[in-house]
Amino acid sequence: MPVKYHHEVGAPGQCEIETPMMGLLQAGDATMIIKYVTKMVAHESGQTATFMPKPLFGEAGSGMHFHQHLFKEHKNVFYDANGYGCLSKTALYYIGGLLKHGPALLAITNPSTNSYRRLVPGYEAPVNAFFSLGNRSSAVRIPKYATQPDTARMEFRPPDATGNVYLMLAAQLMAGLDGIQNQIDPTEAGFGPIDANIFAWNDEQRSKIKPLPSSLNLALSALEEDHAFLTAGGVFSEDMLQQWVDHKRQSEYFAVRNRPHPFEMSLYFDV
Repeated sequence: MPVKYHHEVGAPGQCEIETPMMGLLQAGDATMIIKYVTKMVAHESGQTATFMPKPLFGEAGSGMHFHQHLFKEHKNVFYDANGYGCLSKTALYYIGGLLKHGPALLAITNPSTNSYRRLVPGYEAPVNAFFSLGNRSSAVRIPKYATQPDTARMEFRPPDATGNVYLMLAAQLMAGLDGIQNQIDPTEAGFGPIDANIFAWNDEQRSKIKPLPSSLNLALSALEEDHAFLTAGGVFSEDMLQQWVDHKRQSEYFAVRNRPHPFEMSLYFDV
């Protein structure tokens, strides 16, 4: 499995690892292998490697971006030479499903309290549900360079490596398929495209953009309210999703929320 890597915009030790496009199960396996090998090579060198979304304050966090397209009879159904970003109507419906179910999806693709320390403005991390051609602050980015029949695709940018990659892949596919089946047009649903710098907009302009959850608890609540797209066809079960929500909320969200934060000592110790 050939991979590429390069230094990223964060601290000197931050790197990006890229795999070729591959099938769903292969992509999950490749992710597990890459994480294992990275940690073992670091260990053998007396170093440590982490895939935490936000290990360092003031530095760009680490996400896990998912490039996606669908093929039918060896043909990329996401491609349309005349479409926005060379994407077909099918691709736009897929994007519509991802963005409509985005808040619920984040409970699976961003399932840690640390996930939401990365999803803050100013670090090329998506905090709003919209799609764009090349805009790295969007939840769904359409790569400008992917314009050929076999390469046209979209990229879902919120996820990070704290999730179970197999569940993350399945959940994204189910959201996208729901968008195709129900023909969810992302533009009609208010998800863009937005190609401008939204951070230069005024408050009134930004208020029209739908935000992504800003905490694990909000994402879990969104999943409780919106999960029929995941249980369709028995891919996920109600019981499994409820157990996921209960465990994440009690053992992680409340466990972190109920403990004093070290920074609070410098803020409040001498009150």
